[in-house]
Amino acid sequence: MQNIRNFSIIAHIDHGKSTLADRMLEETHTIEKRKMREQVLDQMDLERERGITIKMQPVRMEYHAEVSSTKVQSSNYILNLIDTPGHIDFSYEVSRALSAVEGAILLVDSTQGVQAQTLSVLELARAQNLVILPVVNKIDLPHAEVERTKDELVRLLGCERESILSVSGKTGEGVAELLQKIVEVIPPPASHLVTSGHQVATLLQALVFDFAYDTHRGVILFLRIFGGELKRNEKLRFTSSGKDFNAIEVGVFRPQEEPTGHLSAGEIGYVVTGIKRPGVASVGDTVTSARNSAPAFSGYQQPTPVIWASVYPESQDDFVLLRQSLDRLRLSDSSLSYEEEQSGIMGRGFRCGFLGMLHLEIITERLRREFNLNLVVTMPTTVYEITRTNGDVDNIYSPAKFPDDGSITSVREQWVRVSIFSPGTALGGIVQLLYDHEATTEKTETLPDGRMRIDAVMPLRELMRGFFDKLKNVSSGFASLSYELLGLRPADVVRLDILVSEEVMPAFTRIVSRRRIQAEGEAMVERLEKLLPQQQRFVIF
Repeated sequence: MQNIRNFSIIAHIDHGKSTLADRMLEETHTIEKRKMREQVLDQMDLERERGITIKMQPVRMEYHAEVSSTKVQSSNYILNLIDTPGHIDFSYEVSRALSAVEGAILLVDSTQGVQAQTLSVLELARAQNLVILPVVNKIDLPHAEVERTKDELVRLLGCERESILSVSGKTGEGVAELLQKIVEVIPPPASHLVTSGHQVATLLQALVFDFAYDTHRGVILFLRIFGGELKRNEKLRFTSSGKDFNAIEVGVFRPQEEPTGHLSAGEIGYVVTGIKRPGVASVGDTVTSARNSAPAFSGYQQPTPVIWASVYPESQDDFVLLRQSLDRLRLSDSSLSYEEEQSGIMGRGFRCGFLGMLHLEIITERLRREFNLNLVVTMPTTVYEITRTNGDVDNIYSPAKFPDDGSITSVREQWVRVSIFSPGTALGGIVQLLYDHEATTEKTETLPDGRMRIDAVMPLRELMRGFFDKLKNVSSGFASLSYELLGLRPADVVRLDILVSEEVMPAFTRIVSRRRIQAEGEAMVERLEKLLPQQQRFVIF
């Protein structure tokens, strides 16, 4: 295992992570130049259009290092890169992927500097005790501020300035030096696994950091082998679900799947399971031998939905297709949850749980593109903890099920801490925006380059109310944002009902702040006035 290096690239969105991965694939001759394309590791059209990574993609590269360095023990190395999503919605999945590697490249755009999500992904990497290799990207651009960006990284990491590398993901400048540095700085996988103080070298213990689904071959696991060896046709077991399966095919990513027949300790690869039922495989689970089981990895948790929205087919004839499509998507995304619901005006549909707003957008867009569905998606809401007057406590995630104001004693909702990086000139607009969205500012800091960092806490409900788009508007597109969940806090909210022809329409029901109920109701009525026939009448309740 001394010639293996497992690493990931972490960065803020649009800092050039996928483009740098392209140059690494070229430099190591993993992909022929005639077969290269932009964002080659981004397999989905949606990823390529948006310029973001949605689905993790591992790749195995073979690199011939310069042996002149005293830190290089051999000339031939295997470099396993896991390209991870950068958005905060997928932080749990990213944390599992980072636990499968020993090091991370912290990539920062030289034209933008350290951004909000730079800090978020850095904290994830530090939590896994990874070796951090700082790199400044896009040095080829005329307005690049390389030295200023290096100053920021020195302050952020406390590292030596000489340890920060400069590269161009577009031209390939500095990529050869970066590959050499990866071999020198990132440690090889440990030669044995230590569990509860005992060395377990022979037992198979593999971490599931992601998975995909194929119609013919079923669920395909993305694994990092920490101990033992995994062979084709071996009977394996999921530690969490307790389900057994056979390893139909075993191999590595180059970046296409290449069968090898086995995976050894320290390697990253895939296993074809043949499983075609949702809910069996999940990110963070441990795979071990069904005959001689090893302990599970710590830190496993079931993904918890943060927001909920109802999804209906425009035509009820497509209801069965919608259900089959959701079943299919869940085979490759265990964080998606849904349950059937009935609406008097919309018909049959599904109440779906998502990790965040981006996750919601991705799932609904995939339903439209991959399954040719025309959908109606309701406004997303978060979960509310309701304490009724009789003492019962319920979790409510559907506005239509929110009880009347007089039948409850207290309400609690999810809050978040947001970190905003913005030019100082936009501070006034951002402060007003935070006030409008019920946020409380905790700290305001002026950075050496003149930018501002603002930390604030606010209800998740308000973050979903178009906060990010408004933030971009008031900052002329220059602000960046990241957030973390803080847990439940008291909420002053009520249910807003819309009546059409004196009948409550559950599809229009919303949960809003008490102080904004009049403004929200009037805005809804104005929109409905343009849509409903003139003979119908509606009132607010």
